[in-house]
Amino acid sequence: MQRIPPELTQNARRLRREATPAERLLWNALRSHRPRFTRQLVVGHFIVDLACRSVRIGVELDGGHHAVQIDADEARSRYLATQGWTILRFWNNEVLENVEGVVEVILTAVAQAATHPQPLACREGS
Repeated sequence: MQRIPPELTQNARRLRREATPAERLLWNALRSHRPRFTRQLVVGHFIVDLACRSVRIGVELDGGHHAVQIDADEARSRYLATQGWTILRFWNNEVLENVEGVVEVILTAVAQAATHPQPLACREGS
């Protein structure tokens, strides 16, 4: 197993602490679902905003600066695809204005990739 460079681990931790409002909102909507999601996952030499490891689906939230780095984002998505990941991209304003719709798209993709027919909400503490 290849070790993750310490600088990537530190950067992922910083990104978790300094999450954008859209990342926080989406994380709060997804965190109780199964299969589990995680934040700021290091995959290769990239950090994926949100990820469902068990089905290898990553979620990237793009702010305004991504409008000028389309080629870099596409190259990143292609690399992650070679590693077996499916990447779903959403603009921050999509999440802020319609988090339920974004969650529905993500959970549908997870359900199609998972062996279980529907992701389940967590029942812990019930």
